[in-house]
Amino acid sequence: MNEIFKHFNNNNRRHFLKKIGLGIGGVALGSILDPITMFTAPNTAEGLNLGTSTLKLPHFAPKAKRVIYLFQSGGPSQLDLFDYKPKLTDMRGKDLPESVRKGQRLTGMTSGQSNFPLADSNFSFKQYGESRAWVSDLMPYVSKIVDELCFVKSMQTDAINHDPAITFFQTGSQQSGRPSIGSWMSYGLGSLNDNLPAFSVLLSRGTGRPNGQPLYSKLWGNGFLSSLHQGVQFRSGKDPVLYLKDPEGMSRADRRSMLDYLSELNHKQETEFGDPEINSRIAQYEMAYRMQTSVPETMNIDDEPEHVFRMYGSDSQIPGTYAANCILARRLVEKDVRFVQLYHMGWDQHDNLPSQIEKQAKDVDQATAALIMDLKQRGLLEDTLVIWGGEFGRTNYSQGTLTETNYGRDHHPRSFTLFMAGGGVKPGFTYGETDELGYNVVKDPVHIHDFQATMMHLMGIDHTKFTFKHQGRRFRLTDVHGNVINDLIV
Repeated sequence: MNEIFKHFNNNNRRHFLKKIGLGIGGVALGSILDPITMFTAPNTAEGLNLGTSTLKLPHFAPKAKRVIYLFQSGGPSQLDLFDYKPKLTDMRGKDLPESVRKGQRLTGMTSGQSNFPLADSNFSFKQYGESRAWVSDLMPYVSKIVDELCFVKSMQTDAINHDPAITFFQTGSQQSGRPSIGSWMSYGLGSLNDNLPAFSVLLSRGTGRPNGQPLYSKLWGNGFLSSLHQGVQFRSGKDPVLYLKDPEGMSRADRRSMLDYLSELNHKQETEFGDPEINSRIAQYEMAYRMQTSVPETMNIDDEPEHVFRMYGSDSQIPGTYAANCILARRLVEKDVRFVQLYHMGWDQHDNLPSQIEKQAKDVDQATAALIMDLKQRGLLEDTLVIWGGEFGRTNYSQGTLTETNYGRDHHPRSFTLFMAGGGVKPGFTYGETDELGYNVVKDPVHIHDFQATMMHLMGIDHTKFTFKHQGRRFRLTDVHGNVINDLIV
């Protein structure tokens, strides 16, 4: 191959490398984008380490080493799950007072309504644990572990529609193109495991609204960071990562030989042109090579004991479900994957909320509680931060007709609830408060940038000092905003 290579001019070399990069069966660069080390030549000490961050991070001792983010896509109704408001029962059917709404904008789905009838929850609430946290009967398993949880009931966002709202939560901007949280963590902290990506993504679709809002790969994209830091999506089925397997007839030795030659060619190109993405490309191949062994072992949950499946629920043995993905998330952090992002779709209950949210909550309740307790019993919860929540909340008034048994709720960015566990947050703690109708935050507001700043602080990062220079400007996940909420931290 070297003999062939020396006869190419620069344009031909680039064309040849592009062909190799796109055409080698078994490794798709679009699927394997979070490698760890750069392999330059076999049996040498010249390898370029691209996965381990060169930044001087963490800035201080972290409380969490890993994150499992259980993102509930669509906007769970805090008023039917965690934010109990008996005043809504007293005022059921009455119009939302303008003194409460204060002219705040609404989506196009309810802005044309002639009135906004207040709707209490059809589900009962009780207080649980020593912390006396309010939880509805939609979440019986979560109610048993409230003393492990840190509730934030005063979340706020600037976005009112799904795509900008999810993008804002995941990247710190409502505009596409910024790096996701997981990519920032990969870039800043590097990897803890040479054989698996630092940033892994799992998707599941809920039964509450199975044809609800879709998700896009930009949510786990690397933005302007190196493609080394993009999230790698793991899928259910025979091929957890697309195109990871070698083509039929290619042996492990052939793959190794091919990568060695390809590494040498790319190294020559990097020396000549100085393009860091050339190094990224070969590092992606090397990570894919290592993942061929590590991924099947990690993603095969058949060896889990029966009591684990019982703990996570009957759905946990069905590939692609939220429960099965929770087991995979635990297995990934057991192998020190830095950031696991689990997206669960289906929380967008604009109508028929009582029947839809009951199914949706059942999807996640048992498995969420099981994951947290499973991590705890394995000694992993202490330094693993678990986050549960969506992109915004739901209105306290009904979208459409309010009846005795039915109602819907529109998007509500002004106040909503998320909870966390482990990783240095206070257990058995509730922070923030909404008004008696659950519309506005009246105590301890937490903006998305505050949440992001706090999450990074738990990982040992000062968010104001964690930047990346792009097109002449220094960017950060929290933009120019955000304050660490120290009251949430142990």
